[in-house]
Amino acid sequence: MDSDDNEVVIDLSPVIRVYKDGQVERIFRSPHVPPSLEDSDTDVSSTDITISSYLKARIYIPKLSSTTANTKQKLPILVYYHGGGFCVGSTFSFLSQRYLNLLSSESNAIILSIEYNLAPEHPLSTIYEDSWTALQWVASHVLENPRIKKEPWLIDHGDFNKVFVGGDSAGGNIAHHLALRAGIACLNGKVKILGGILSFPYFLSSSQNRRDSSLSKIWMFVNPSAENGIDDPKINPLVEKAPRLTELGCSKMLVCVAEKDELRNLGIHYAEAVEKNGKLVEVVDVEGEGHCFQILNPEGDKAKDLIKRIAQFINSEAFNKQ
Repeated sequence: MDSDDNEVVIDLSPVIRVYKDGQVERIFRSPHVPPSLEDSDTDVSSTDITISSYLKARIYIPKLSSTTANTKQKLPILVYYHGGGFCVGSTFSFLSQRYLNLLSSESNAIILSIEYNLAPEHPLSTIYEDSWTALQWVASHVLENPRIKKEPWLIDHGDFNKVFVGGDSAGGNIAHHLALRAGIACLNGKVKILGGILSFPYFLSSSQNRRDSSLSKIWMFVNPSAENGIDDPKINPLVEKAPRLTELGCSKMLVCVAEKDELRNLGIHYAEAVEKNGKLVEVVDVEGEGHCFQILNPEGDKAKDLIKRIAQFINSEAFNKQ
């Protein structure tokens, strides 16, 4: 490769670099690992599935008792979107696999983790559209349509009255936008989202974040045409031009934040605004921890507590059915 091609034109270390020849180097990464049949630590099984020619996912199911397997008892469904600033991360990574095994086991829920396309190779609009396509595909399992290739674990054990969307960091941002879209447009089969789980959601605002911070720079990198920079409605859900929070198409929301996370304050303001707009909201504010700590170190006591809180939210009966 020519020396000029080796020139770094965008350097967002320690996350990502882009070279003059267009090569993208993802510095922050976790090695990919295969799915597993009955994980040795959690007994959760996982497998990889193809939603479309450009969209894949990994699905997790907790160990079923003989009674559950025989009666085909239905389990909650969490459609999950990984974090990584829209430009790094993977559902097939070791970090994702370890975390979602634990969450599926604790919540006794089916989790479908989506491998959406990443920036900068794909525009932000594609990422949101990928995510919506995956959610619509999940909802399509209630339809009697032989042309739809359906996932047996969802057909046999998914409870489509208990569908959740959630994610960490950028995945939390995606979950917010999906809940909004589902409140305006119908999901296949008129499936409703029961709850949203936004963990350390990637929201920014000029009143809370410096424009030259690493998180702000990553946002402008993945969405260079952003209207008003970090006050673009896609990253700041509280600006005047953002969709009204009354449109959120879920009954209840869990927002998780952490004391040492730069995103904490806006996450709390978002939860307060959602509550003021008529939704039931729970907030978990973890002292002494940072961004997505429960994924990076799931064996810590506070990480275990957070995973339990998310599981309790998924299994809570205190929902207003839509």
